[in-house]
Amino acid sequence: MDRFRAMEIFLAVLDEQGFAPAARKLRVSPPVVTRAVTELEEALGVRLLNRSTRVVRVTEIGARYATDCRRILADIAESERGATGLHATIRGTLVVTASTLFGRMRVIPIVTEFLRRYPQIDVECRFLDRVVNMIDEGVDVAVRIGPLEDSNYHAVPVGQLRRVVCASPGYLAAHGAPTTVAELADHVIIMATGMTPSYEWRFSSDGKKAVVRVHPRLTVSTNDAAIDAALDGFGVTRVASYMVAEHIASGRLVEVLRDQETSLLPIHVIYHEGRNAAQKIRAFVDFASHALREDPSIVSLGGRMD
Repeated sequence: MDRFRAMEIFLAVLDEQGFAPAARKLRVSPPVVTRAVTELEEALGVRLLNRSTRVVRVTEIGARYATDCRRILADIAESERGATGLHATIRGTLVVTASTLFGRMRVIPIVTEFLRRYPQIDVECRFLDRVVNMIDEGVDVAVRIGPLEDSNYHAVPVGQLRRVVCASPGYLAAHGAPTTVAELADHVIIMATGMTPSYEWRFSSDGKKAVVRVHPRLTVSTNDAAIDAALDGFGVTRVASYMVAEHIASGRLVEVLRDQETSLLPIHVIYHEGRNAAQKIRAFVDFASHALREDPSIVSLGGRMD
């Protein structure tokens, strides 16, 4: 019997928990199923299943072999789909999540372009300033900023973000621009807890690290609120560079302490199921990863943004 067909039958026995149920599922006779598994075991020289009159149990070797069989058969199916052009008919609903401001400013343009390319796809965006449990909440793809916790998700690195300290020209004219990290203690601080949950702002210059404990007069839960307050001339805030790039370019905000580097925040596109992920997920991950790597507001993985 064909080896790949034998793998399919072996997996059916595991999934259906028996030879007779597997035969019914595959619409073949029970002897065909029994013979396929026996021939597979003889070819491999190992026992894959322990049989009894009432139950079939997979051996330790059989469990490992089953994992390999699923991967091999999935790869074959994926290759066949690609060869027959089925990628052109990607369809279904995709659920994507990202932080609120990054989602609005950077993810939405990617999603709309993706939808134009794949007219049979629908996308639901959930932009939330919290870490979403993708499996429990039914999310297919997440764009996450910051260090990742260990997980079973697959993470595609796409770039990094730089933090900037900034204020309005009017505020700086009235209070002066800080030239050292220590001088931040003399300024009105606006803190967005979503971007900087700690009251300790960390910097480094010429290899020397510095930490200043800020005492914010205004604490807000969203980055856009902190930016609005800074634009209003209330004080100094620290946010990701992409959030204020247009305001700095137009002169409505001014970056200070530019020579004091802060650690870069990694950006990843996260998904689960790895190589066996649905075509719609893999298509979006590839599309979004490429778009984010080309985004000029994001620091490339090999360098920094000026």
